[in-house]
Amino acid sequence: MTVPDTTADLHPLTAQDSLVALMIAISASDAQIRTSELVRIQSVLNHLPVFGDYEQARLTQVSSLVFELFEDEDGLDALFGLVREGLPERLFETAYALACDVAAADGNLNEEELRMLEEMRYELSIDRLHAAAIERGARARHMTL
Repeated sequence: MTVPDTTADLHPLTAQDSLVALMIAISASDAQIRTSELVRIQSVLNHLPVFGDYEQARLTQVSSLVFELFEDEDGLDALFGLVREGLPERLFETAYALACDVAAADGNLNEEELRMLEEMRYELSIDRLHAAAIERGARARHMTL
């Protein structure tokens, strides 16, 4: 399998790029990127300390990479490989939490998003109990009246 040309500017992914890639991946997992998900990603980039020095112009490059990888049969495996290379293990739970927040942003989790979250748990070795706590926190943050 070959990695798309987009990776020339991004490989290896920085830790910040890796976090962004997973947020984009969960948003695109159902083939519909909703405005609420994009707003959530932008809010994360604007407010979380881990993105304090992130060049937001890279968002377009990382998004292109994720979309290209999603078109490839082995693209999801390649994406997780790039993420594991670029993301320190201590940020794996952070990555999962951000993905959960993006998935919950529209108030609805569909089957594709649930499968992607399951794959993320597996690929990032997130303990099931920790994952449940992270998921419950995302659900609580996105409740409506």
